[in-house]
Amino acid sequence: MTHVLVTGGAGFIGSHVTAALVAAGHRVSVVDCGHPAAHRTALPDSVADVPVNVVDLRDRDAVRRSLHGIDAVVHQAAMVGMGVDLDDLPDYVSNNDLGTAVLLAEMARAGVGRMVLASSMVVYGEGAYECPDHGSQRPAPRAVADLVAGRFEPLCPRCAARLTSVLVAEEAPLEPRSVYAATKLAQEHLTAAWVRQTGGSVVALRYHNVYGPGMPRDTPYSGVAAIFRSALEAGRPPRVFEDGGQRRDFVHVRDVARANMAALSAEAEGFSAYNIASGRPATVLDMADALADAMGGPRPIVTGEFRLGDVRHVVASPRRAEAELAFRAEIDLMTGMADFARAALR
Repeated sequence: MTHVLVTGGAGFIGSHVTAALVAAGHRVSVVDCGHPAAHRTALPDSVADVPVNVVDLRDRDAVRRSLHGIDAVVHQAAMVGMGVDLDDLPDYVSNNDLGTAVLLAEMARAGVGRMVLASSMVVYGEGAYECPDHGSQRPAPRAVADLVAGRFEPLCPRCAARLTSVLVAEEAPLEPRSVYAATKLAQEHLTAAWVRQTGGSVVALRYHNVYGPGMPRDTPYSGVAAIFRSALEAGRPPRVFEDGGQRRDFVHVRDVARANMAALSAEAEGFSAYNIASGRPATVLDMADALADAMGGPRPIVTGEFRLGDVRHVVASPRRAEAELAFRAEIDLMTGMADFARAALR
């Protein structure tokens, strides 16, 4: 039986991971700082009958105590989402990167050599693209003038032809295009450096668009599925940005919890990264339609609005996770949205 510390274990994904670990017979400890971006109310006393210990990962003494007797860490704690504005930048860096650095330093001191890291598809920036004449291409960040004019699709940097979105694999270039994305890539770099110096192992799970029971309600840090559901519950149509054609891979949180279990049990060495995705991409408008159908609510409205930090298409290849972790997502979008429409939110 492995004793696992789950950081952020009272949060959306962390609580599902904690429950899965308990169900599998592991001994589990949970720490969570109760950051208001994820918790508008007080932390629960326990998750899956595991007591929740209030710990800020930037507090070295508290982290050191939390690692006593631990065999492996599942590191879910982070500020997520696009946030409000650049006033959030220090909070993102402090919580996500300083917190991770303190955790890694104390793991080395305690002799804890295994980590599963919650990373994100945002480390890729834009996904993978091909030009009909020039093959694989990496588009530049979209220009504000193009977005204002409703020109949302990335263009080939060589001939300005419209690019075709293709599956992004783990070896793709990493080019974060938001503050949150930059901090997630920094986490990967920090853990990779820690691996080289300690001989430990880190499995980084690059989550794609996770949704499901327990998502935070409509906040600047919420996922788009929760924002749409909050609108439908209030009798309002979901407001879909751009033209609704942004392609994403929506993966249910129960599948994500299963992926963490697979990563924890893998015979991993060094640093490795895996896309955690369904392999069945859909547009944001597809997702909004599926949720509106499941809830019997008004049809989505396509607004043409945009956020500068958003990327156009990110769809993943799940092949490496299937081949090396024996993980494959099971819940399709229609089934997952029908479940999400009835599920309790945070």
